[in-house]
Formats: sequence, structure tokens, C-alpha cells
Amino acid sequence: MKIIHFSEINSALKDGAEEYIKYCSDEYDKSCRGIAESIADSKRPIILLSGPSGSGKTTTALKIEGFLDELGLQTHTVSMDNYFLPKEQIPIPPDGKIDFESPYRIDIPLLKKHIGIFAECGEVEVPQFDFTDQSRAKGKRLKRNKGELILFEGIHALNPEVTGFDDVANCLYVSVRTRIQLSNGSLLHPELIRLMRRMIRDRNYRSRSPEETLEMFDSVQRGENLYINPFKQRAHFQLDTFHGYECSVYKNFLEKDVERLKQGCADFGRFETIRDLIKDIDPLDERLVPNDSMIREFIGGSKYEY
Repeated sequence: MKIIHFSEINSALKDGAEEYIKYCSDEYDKSCRGIAESIADSKRPIILLSGPSGSGKTTTALKIEGFLDELGLQTHTVSMDNYFLPKEQIPIPPDGKIDFESPYRIDIPLLKKHIGIFAECGEVEVPQFDFTDQSRAKGKRLKRNKGELILFEGIHALNPEVTGFDDVANCLYVSVRTRIQLSNGSLLHPELIRLMRRMIRDRNYRSRSPEETLEMFDSVQRGENLYINPFKQRAHFQLDTFHGYECSVYKNFLEKDVERLKQGCADFGRFETIRDLIKDIDPLDERLVPNDSMIREFIGGSKYEY
């Protein structure tokens, strides 16, 4: 676990914001490229990429896909979200409370069938899931040709009960692995950096207020501890998706929200280090963030189609 002091970030931005952004982006790209090169050498046709909510899975998947394409290995990325069961097929527990983090929200038989077909150079119709009404429709047909790769990304990608196929798959786990030390000596936990990412993303793309994202925090954390973290050891590769400048960008999006939440959220105390960070960190103009940056997955304006 890496620790960086907030003053290091402020100093780097003061010395040259664009240079620091480029440095952070280049380091992330270099890690993605290195993983892609290792995957290319392995000759395994399936890639399984997992990580908790807000870890930057989608951009990482597309970055690795791009580097594999450059290496001459045509790669296709498939979001496992499209294999969610439609709402009428979701198992209802006795208490009536649906566990939205559960792997059993996924159509596991269909997903495994499709992975097996791809492994044998077959063709499938990848479903299309609509989050607005929790329905699933027919999607695009996709065929894996000899020498091509299929990358599945999703929070449950490393759960062997959901995916399996250890003999033909490379496994990758991504998350935030860096803590920021603040002026009062406290450390901002990586899960709170991911929470900031989600608060911005949820408002931008899911019509969800910061209050609603906070309300879901315990459920999301419970799901991570039960369904994601236990399978990290299955990963052949791990990647820290933290970008040194990202919290300086988030300050512009969340500063007013955090002050409002401080007043209206009874248990905001456990998120107090986010407020401390926003006080300590210097702001960074979002317009300086490149359109291929992973940070664009959360703040918007990405060149990638999600």
C-alpha cells in the first residue's frame, strides 16, 4: 500500500500541472502496457478483469484492449453487466430484500456458456442490459477468430463460481491501492477515493444524488467483502488505478456537496477525511485532464464509449 502526502500533490501541480498529469497518465499507461505484453505472451484467449465499484475497470479494460490490438492481437471487451438477470428473474430472498451486489444477479449459466464458446473460437449473441428498467434485450453478435482475445470485465469476473475457465484465462484485479496523508496526519482510505469517484459518476450517469450514493456505501462495502475481495488471489496481475492529480479534480465537483452532507448526514463523521482532503488539496481545472484519462470515466468527457 503506497502513501502519498497531500503536499506532494500540491507541489507537483504548482510546479507544472500539465507535466504532472502527463507523468501520472504515462505511469498508468505503462502499467497497462506491461500487463498487455504479459497477456500476449501467455497465449490464453480469455481475460477476466475484476475490481470493486469505482476502481476504473472499464477504462483499464479498454486501455489493455488497445495495447493488445497494437501488439497484433485483436481484442474484444465485453461488460459482464450485460449478463445481469432482468428484474423479473432476480432471486428474491425470504426477507424480500434484493442483494444488488450478489453474483447471483448474473445469468451465470449463460455467461459460462458464452465464455466456453469464445474459448473454442465460436460466435455468440452478447445480451444488452438496460439499467433504466432493469431489462435485458438481444445485443450484437460477436465471434472470436483464431488468435483473437475476449476480455470480460465486471466486479464478479474473478469469482470461479461465476466465470471459471482457469486453464484458458488471464485474471486481472484493479483497485485503488494508494492512501493520501492529510495535514492532520490522518490517511484517506482508498475506499473513500473510490467513493468520491462514484459520487461524481452516479450523478453524471445514473441520476443518483451524492446522498443516495452515500446511503449505498455500506451495501457496496458488504458486497466487496463478501463477493470480490476473497477472489483477489486468483489474479495473475494487479493494478493500482490511483492517479496523483485526481482528487484535485474531484474537489471542484464535490466541495459544495461535502459541506451540505456534513450538515445533513447524521453519520458523516466516518467520511470526514473526504472533507479534510478537500480542505487540504489544491483544485485542478478539469479541462486539463486528457480525454483518454481514466479519470474521465467518472467526470465525463472520455474518448471511450462506455
